[in-house]
Amino acid sequence: MSINHERIDSRRRELLLSAGAVGVAVAVGGAHATATTGTGTPTTRLASTDRRKLGKLEVSSIGLGCMQMAGPIYGVPVERKDMIALARGALDLGVTFFDTAEAYGPFTSEEILGEAFQGVRDQVVIGTKFGWNIDPTTGKRLPGLNSQPDHIKLVVDGMLKRLRTDRIDLLYQHRVDPKVPIEDVAGAVSDLVKAGKIKHFGLSEAGVKTIRRAHAIQPLAAVQSEYSLFWRGPENELLPTLEELGIGFVPFSPLGAGFLTGKIDKNTKFEQNDFRNNVPRFTPEAREANYALVEVIKGVATRKEATPAQIALAWVLAQKPWIVPIPGTTKLRNVESNVGAARVAFSANELRDLNAAAAAVKIEGDRLPRQALDMTGVEAPPKK
Repeated sequence: MSINHERIDSRRRELLLSAGAVGVAVAVGGAHATATTGTGTPTTRLASTDRRKLGKLEVSSIGLGCMQMAGPIYGVPVERKDMIALARGALDLGVTFFDTAEAYGPFTSEEILGEAFQGVRDQVVIGTKFGWNIDPTTGKRLPGLNSQPDHIKLVVDGMLKRLRTDRIDLLYQHRVDPKVPIEDVAGAVSDLVKAGKIKHFGLSEAGVKTIRRAHAIQPLAAVQSEYSLFWRGPENELLPTLEELGIGFVPFSPLGAGFLTGKIDKNTKFEQNDFRNNVPRFTPEAREANYALVEVIKGVATRKEATPAQIALAWVLAQKPWIVPIPGTTKLRNVESNVGAARVAFSANELRDLNAAAAAVKIEGDRLPRQALDMTGVEAPPKK
């Protein structure tokens, strides 16, 4: 069955535009293994020992971002059956951590995962997110955000049905609601934890003061934000805060929305409905300037006999043992390539040289449109 691309395109664009210690000669992420495909071709997969901890939650060292399963975020249509096969194939490759949200579709990505993991639910860890003002019954997107406690509880009941499960392993607030104290949000999640519907709590793109306040009410397992060699902002305040509090970090866009794969340059033509058409650092001029970073990564990839994507992911993994990137894709071959980052090893000198070379490149353009940036790093209002 084909996904309704026209409906998803408009809602996806709305979402994106309005919100929108491996490093010392140790293999990143630990062990890896090889399996064999049906054609007899050797396939790299994550081993069962290749795990990391987000707080107390154990997951595979590399996860799968499932936003693209809901529709053509990069302008390429997808089929539901193919996305179900993608999720199952990723699990076969050792990926156990799957990241979705009610907003992806809305509802579509959650429904796909629910169908994909019937019968194997205990083998996977599912993270999903609430926070957009979406009608829990119809899926209609309404203006703004909604993290009112009663709404959160309604949303979670819908999530459980779509995911065909009795619990959500990791529930994030997708964006901080400037109208709702984080203490109220964390209190609602705490009630859901006590009810057995939620196992762990997380935040996405939250300000560090809000992270501390939430953690004091209901311990956080993880925080999400963009992070890669293309965007290192979290290093300033966020990562030190998470390390202090013992909270895991889940970077989305660890491949810089595809730029760090080396397959995009100034001449690349994006599809008309590709969200990158609206992102400042993806203008042709910015891509031309920023390609110097890709050249750095390509050079390392050649020396390490890896792909640029594997080097970019291995770099993320090498920063802290409690970081778990969630690269998204619609192609199983990309998942296989991504999990291959687990076999990339950096010596201390190699990591130092890569950091120095990357730091010498001045990145041009903001990572998101201004409206979306204004919804990141937000601090929740005080509790009265």
